[in-house]
Amino acid sequence: MREALRTLAPPVSISVAADGEEALLFLRRAGKYAEAPRPSLIFLDFNLPKYDSKELLQQIKADASLRLIPIAVLTTSNAERDVRDAYQRFANCYLNKAPDLDGFFRVIQAAAHFWLDVASLASEDTVD
Repeated sequence: MREALRTLAPPVSISVAADGEEALLFLRRAGKYAEAPRPSLIFLDFNLPKYDSKELLQQIKADASLRLIPIAVLTTSNAERDVRDAYQRFANCYLNKAPDLDGFFRVIQAAAHFWLDVASLASEDTVD
């Protein structure tokens, strides 16, 4: 992920959570993450360790202070059920991991370009 985003201009800051529990602490700026930056985009792997990724997506989108952050679900699954589950939990897009590294880079870079350069996003101070 870092390598795929390394070439973006302007450069982006990347924060990585080891699992869903850490992701929630980071996003909610709890404990050691009290000064964590608010992400402009979340890439959510649907196969996180120690936490149900679908539940994490649902919790983020249920939190008024986090729900406007776009979430790009990243997975190897093409199953219609998984796509539907992601969108029913208000994912902003569903991305399939390409089987090769170059393809993976293209998918990540295209999504980052769209969400960070093309789309207009609400800033944190506009969240009610």
